[in-house]
This record gives sequence, structure tokens and C-alpha cells, in this order.
Amino acid sequence: MHGNLHSRLVAWMKIILPLAALGMLSTLFLISETFDPSEPLPVVGIDLKQRAQDEGATNATFAGVTRSGHEIVVQTRKSQPSQTDPRIFFAADVSARFNLSSGTDIDITSDDAEVNQRLNSATLSGRVKLVTTTGYALETEELRTQFDTLYAETPGEVTGTAPAGDLVAGRMVLYVTEDSGKAHLLFTDGVKLVYEPQDPEE
Repeated sequence: MHGNLHSRLVAWMKIILPLAALGMLSTLFLISETFDPSEPLPVVGIDLKQRAQDEGATNATFAGVTRSGHEIVVQTRKSQPSQTDPRIFFAADVSARFNLSSGTDIDITSDDAEVNQRLNSATLSGRVKLVTTTGYALETEELRTQFDTLYAETPGEVTGTAPAGDLVAGRMVLYVTEDSGKAHLLFTDGVKLVYEPQDPEE
């Protein structure tokens, strides 16, 4: 029985192997007909210089803790280093969250940002929004921040709502006292507050 199986296997191999070799040989001829070694090799259309300029990261997250124990988390949809200074990078769709040791949280979003890693600073631009857990929801066109001391200021007008009502100011400064860890908002240069009394039933 074993010898009969071996004989059948050898007989089938005598048929299969020549057919496989013939198939490989025909495939080789087909390939040789479509390729001319005298022609230059095709080059993929990639602009290496542009690719180097476009070097960056998508959906990047930067996190850290200040000397006073405040937590900072910054997320960007896209970030790209400067061509002149690698310590500076430009980011799009930025969101930052400051978790202060006092328990206050500050959320900041902006369309764009220029971050300077050497100075631990960033300039947020576009539609900048600042929301705090203490009841402030503000908007401005530019916000200059300092991460190591948790300091921020607007060179221009800021509008939004405060716990007491609607607010408009020519300039805003956000700073954190190191001993208590509390955040303070200072409004200057023509402050207008429309007071909205709270409903006593709420």
C-alpha cells in the first residue's frame, strides 16, 4: 500500500512540476515584453525639498508640570518646526488645559499658535477662547502666554461673559499667585460690564 502511494505521488509530480516550470517561464517572457532595460527607470513624483519643509507632527500632545505643581497639557492637530529655529514651531487647532493646584481649571483654544520652547512661551492667534471653571468665558484675537509661570495677556480687546454678566475690556491679564495657586484675571483699558442679577429662585 505504501509503495502504491509513493508511485502515485511520483507520477503526479512528473506532471505538476513541468507545468509549474512552464507557467513560470511564460510569466518571465510576459514581464520581459513589458520592460525595456534601455529606457530610464520611472521616477516617483515626490518633491523632497517640499517634503523636508513640511516636516512636522499631527495630533501632538505636550504635557508638563510647573515648579509650583500646576499641570499643563497642550494638544495640536498639526505642528511644524520653524525653518530658521528648531526651538520654535507653528501649530494649528490648539487646545491647552491648565489644572491649577488650587483646583481651578483653565481651557484655552485657538486656531493657530507660535510656540517658543526656549522661552517656554506661546502666542495664540485666530479665534482664541478662554474658559475657566470659576465662570469666565472669553474670546480675543491674540493671547500671549508664559507656561513656566502660568501668565497670559491679550494685547487687544477681550469680550465674553463673567460670573456677574457680559464683559468687554481693552486688555486682559491672567496670572497665578505662587503661594496659593489661585488664578486672577485683571481687566484694564476701558472695562465695560453689563451686570446681570442672579435669579433668587435658581
